[in-house]
Amino acid sequence: MNYPDFIMNFPALDVPFDESVVQTRAVRSDQGMVIFFTFLQDFVLPPHAHKGQWGILVHGAIDITIGGVTKSCKPGDSWDIPTGVEHGAVIKAGSLIIDVFEEPDRYPLKS
Repeated sequence: MNYPDFIMNFPALDVPFDESVVQTRAVRSDQGMVIFFTFLQDFVLPPHAHKGQWGILVHGAIDITIGGVTKSCKPGDSWDIPTGVEHGAVIKAGSLIIDVFEEPDRYPLKS
């Protein structure tokens, strides 16, 4: 499964992950950022914290740990991470995730 072409035409992000592992496309407003993630390889996201985040698994599988509680997600499952709460994840190759960040500048757009 892939995102539609019009989403793949959105700007990519300058994220600290190699494009052979994860691809990104984003929409940004003054109030936040919506990111469309495509995971090409299994990926471990180390524990970290930032402002609020909400996400949904479109395709694939993710084990997400929020505030010390781990949840195994299937497509259609979502998560809500309050500001400052530590979280991390184990994401399977082929997963598509949409994350919405409270921070409009969570990641810079690639030029």
